[in-house]
Amino acid sequence: MVKINNFSRLVFSLLICQGFGLIGAFFTSPAIPSWYQNLEKPFFTPPSWLFAPAWITLYILMGIALFLIWKKGLKEEKNEVAFLFFFIQLTLNSLWSILFFGLRSPFWALIEIIILWILILITILKFFKISKKSGWLMIPYITWVTFAGILNFSIYYLNR
Repeated sequence: MVKINNFSRLVFSLLICQGFGLIGAFFTSPAIPSWYQNLEKPFFTPPSWLFAPAWITLYILMGIALFLIWKKGLKEEKNEVAFLFFFIQLTLNSLWSILFFGLRSPFWALIEIIILWILILITILKFFKISKKSGWLMIPYITWVTFAGILNFSIYYLNR
């Protein structure tokens, strides 16, 4: 079996998170100047240019958190389970962009972001049991997703 060094694990962890971000961006970018621009939005909506740097930063923090868990090893069941929850929530993260921007469905995106938020919380709790640092690195992410959920609800409500 090939042994992967920590630097390779870190790079892979960062790239996998950014890669999932690119999937979301693929569906988001075309919808911003057309569909999203024409939606009624609440007063607290951030400018569109803020989302990309915010998400890039969050994906970096998530990648480091993932690396810290992976560094502990995957032989223990609790580490494997934490890894699994991380990838489930990461997949749901991309799915939100597909639902909201790709399918132009704030309603289904709202339902999905609630499920995503719960899975992020479970992931954070599992990460904290393995590495306090990795758990703390996920806090900005759940904070942003909380805000995104409120924004999603507001957009749904204003445009129904």
